[in-house]
Amino acid sequence: MSGKDESIFSKEALLSTKPGKSIVKQALLKSKGYRQFDKYKKDAEEEFPKFAKRFAEDLLREIKSDPNPDQTQEKFAAEVDSKEITLEKSQIGAVKTRIENYEIILDRVLRILNSNFVKMTFPVFNALYDASAQYFGDVDDNKKRTDIIDGHIIAIDLSEPMDRIMDRDEDIEFLDDYKLMNPYILKLARDKIASGGQVVLEEFERGFKDARIGQYIDFKLKTNPKSITEEEMIQCYKKYRAVMGTAGKNMTLARFPLGEVFCLGMAKAAESVGCGNEIEDSIKNKFVKIPSWPLYYSLLTNDVRRGFEFTMKKSELYLNEARLALELLPQNFSHKDFLELLFLTVEHYNTFWFNQLQKEKLWNEFASKLPK
Repeated sequence: MSGKDESIFSKEALLSTKPGKSIVKQALLKSKGYRQFDKYKKDAEEEFPKFAKRFAEDLLREIKSDPNPDQTQEKFAAEVDSKEITLEKSQIGAVKTRIENYEIILDRVLRILNSNFVKMTFPVFNALYDASAQYFGDVDDNKKRTDIIDGHIIAIDLSEPMDRIMDRDEDIEFLDDYKLMNPYILKLARDKIASGGQVVLEEFERGFKDARIGQYIDFKLKTNPKSITEEEMIQCYKKYRAVMGTAGKNMTLARFPLGEVFCLGMAKAAESVGCGNEIEDSIKNKFVKIPSWPLYYSLLTNDVRRGFEFTMKKSELYLNEARLALELLPQNFSHKDFLELLFLTVEHYNTFWFNQLQKEKLWNEFASKLPK
């Protein structure tokens, strides 16, 4: 699997976890799932730079052709209900002039594309789209395929600059550029997704609305972390569940029943990965991520170590629900083996970071930095 840190999926890393050993075994036996998985991984490695180039070129065109960037910023702020992720009117001209340069816009695009969720998802969407097209007997339409996949990857990627602006923990010197880019990124995503038809676009809009709710809860909990509740964490996880579930459904062009099965599987797998990501971020930042399941369980038990143990159990519950979706697939489904291997990579990712946490022994440092 491709990600920001590909060493997580090196042979040595895979052999350090039980699910990883299962992946290595499938690789040695060249199982159907591994062959499919390897194909889409290699295709993605070849196609991702081309996608990034398309994204940068399209984004530059949208920015240059906008006759009223002030109004664009205002509309976006109203839609996401936050002025913190847009520019002041006095800043717009200078920022727009700076990034109306292909090399600069490509640099910013590559920065926000350097995300586990984006890189790990790109090959998966290609596989899901192909599986759906085969199941429904669709006529080949490469443009629609590219538009639908690009559109949803771009939509997922929008969370990166928005999170960096809100958290102010990465790319500080580029945050104003991201603020200008955000509305155009959303427009690009919508325009491409619309090629799938009105129902597909409506599904996206519904998912995007739910994801904004999750992002708002996330921000609210950052300002008052000790108010954290299970219900708020469930709502917070809409940022994973809604975006990925909707994308899964739309890889089928929102057709029943396969769209619903893909929605369930992708939503729950994304929530499981979210748990692993919280563990990874906590290790790298040397404090328990706010908000997160580790924080919630640590505060409940007054024990950081148990907080992370419960987080792993939560990730397993999410992944079990994702695997339930596999049982709902049609008989002899062409890409079932691929999805089984995909969920093994999710399990390996979570287990790998939990094992790293055990080695790091950061419990006292974590405990000292819990919200007071």
